Amino acid sequence: MTALRRRPAAAPAVRAPWGWAVAGVLIGAAFMLVTQAPARWLAAGLARATGGMLLLAEPQGSVWSGSARLVLTGGAGSQDSAALPGRVQWRLTPALPGVQAQVTADCCTAGAPLRLRVAPRWAGARVALADGQSQWPSALLTGLGTPWNTLQPEGELSLSTQGLAAEWLAGRLQVDGRAEVTARHVSSRLSTLRPIGSYQLKLSGGEAVALDLSTLEGSLRLSGSGQWVGGRLRFNGEASAAPGLEAQLANLLNIIGRRQGDRAIISFG
Repeated sequence: MTALRRRPAAAPAVRAPWGWAVAGVLIGAAFMLVTQAPARWLAAGLARATGGMLLLAEPQGSVWSGSARLVLTGGAGSQDSAALPGRVQWRLTPALPGVQAQVTADCCTAGAPLRLRVAPRWAGARVALADGQSQWPSALLTGLGTPWNTLQPEGELSLSTQGLAAEWLAGRLQVDGRAEVTARHVSSRLSTLRPIGSYQLKLSGGEAVALDLSTLEGSLRLSGSGQWVGGRLRFNGEASAAPGLEAQLANLLNIIGRRQGDRAIISFG
């Protein structure tokens, strides 16, 4: 009886050493790209998202942890710009489905850093700001161009927020929560009076975002209210001088709005 011959077992397939090497390089490169992406990438993204109105100049570090000089401008094509004193530092951490951000400004967030949460939405994004207070120089507004570059305001802006969040969906803005901007001891190069007053602007979110402007004290009196309707701000108000100070505030009133007797009518949108 003829003995059956056994076929030799097939040798296990061996992955070529260079295949593992390439996979390792790709994984390492992806990790480095995610964790060490340069801060200038974040600067470019912020400029695109804000239409060039917010710029991070001289960025250093990475997307996740870095610093830069914050510059406010009038947008694309604008010749006006104003930089915040000192530098702004940020730290981002993943918080699925988005990221959490901690922002500190040398000049303005001495009490506590600003804390934000950014989450993507279909065809948009949502940005939520933790409750808090911060102080900002009003001279920063000159970067926005007309009429701020003419008014050249000086003074201190105090920002207070409560449950403030903004959501962009398909080009439409939805705002929730409340914010108060208090401008104290404001002065302008258009008036010899220093200061001209202190003012407060209140924002209330909801289906119709409402604004309310009032005077806390001073020789220049401002008042008005408005709403964001269909992505556009509509505002109506007026400015006037305290009795006996009309001549000293005349130039300022002419810039603020359309003159109607002793008043300047503020209307846009």
